Formats: sequence, C-alpha cells, structure tokens
Amino acid sequence: MPLKTFLLYILTALAEILGCYLPLLWLTGRGNAWLLLPATASLILFVWLLSLHPAASGRVYAAYGGVYVAVALAWLWLVDGIRPSLWDYAGVALVLCGAAVIVIAPRH
Repeated sequence: MPLKTFLLYILTALAEILGCYLPLLWLTGRGNAWLLLPATASLILFVWLLSLHPAASGRVYAAYGGVYVAVALAWLWLVDGIRPSLWDYAGVALVLCGAAVIVIAPRH
C-alpha cells in the first residue's frame, strides 16, 4: 500500500473517531452540546476523505477497516489514557496483516 494511501487512511480514521468521540463526551456529560458542531464537521470531513481514496470499493473499505482498528487503539492510549495490552497489539498486527493481504493480493 503506497504511503500516501496509508496516510489518507489514518486521516480518515481520525476524522471518523473524532466525529463519534465528541458526541460521546456530550452524551456522558463530559462536554456541552456545542461539541456537536465540530463533531458534525469531523464526520463531513470523514466522508470527504473517504471519497478521496483511489478506488472506492468494498476492498478499499475493508483495508481501511484494518487501519481504523490501529488508529482506534492509538486513540485509546493517547486520548483516553489507557495503554493497550499485548493482546491489543497482537490484534492490531493481525488486522493490519489482513488489510495488507487485501491490498497487495495479485488480481487478474
């Protein structure tokens, strides 16, 4: 997977996670309703970034899912302050290997 596509996957995942995290803060009383505005903007950015992927198909979205899992666990650590376990790292490695197989498999 080219570096540009991988970075696009990471940005897409960050936009999606932020767009879901901000409403969670509001719903759990850890933030006010104004958080819904940047959450909406983040989800709009997520959709736009998803449209920039070279070939919008189930295969692209499946590979994106693997990167999303890795970014979500990084978010868990950096934002929520919960250090991922060895099992989390193993799961991310498996998911990223699966995404790589989807992306680099020979096609006829």
